[in-house]
Amino acid sequence: MRLRSPVKPIQFIAIHPEAPQKPVMGARCNGCGVCCLAEPCPAGRLFTLRWTGACRLLMWDAASHRYLCGLLAAQGGRANRWRPAWLDRWIAKRARRWIAAGAGCDSDAEIDT
Repeated sequence: MRLRSPVKPIQFIAIHPEAPQKPVMGARCNGCGVCCLAEPCPAGRLFTLRWTGACRLLMWDAASHRYLCGLLAAQGGRANRWRPAWLDRWIAKRARRWIAAGAGCDSDAEIDT
């Protein structure tokens, strides 16, 4: 897919073919993954030390046909192999605020297929 943003140049991202369509800005997040595939959020940057490209914490959930943040996923993800479960719960609680989970889509990217 090709992304167009008013501020950034055209960027190509690889997105799962079963991913839902990107919602309009401000609408409820549906797990399309566009924002995280374009670049890591501040929490993703902190935990992966990566500033460009797809976020390494992003996980595809085949059961729900959507992308999930590894910091929030109950089954654990790439980010929490070395941490105890209590620390995962602590991080997940705070990560919801860090990534603005439930606040609505904040990606202004335009999708070309």
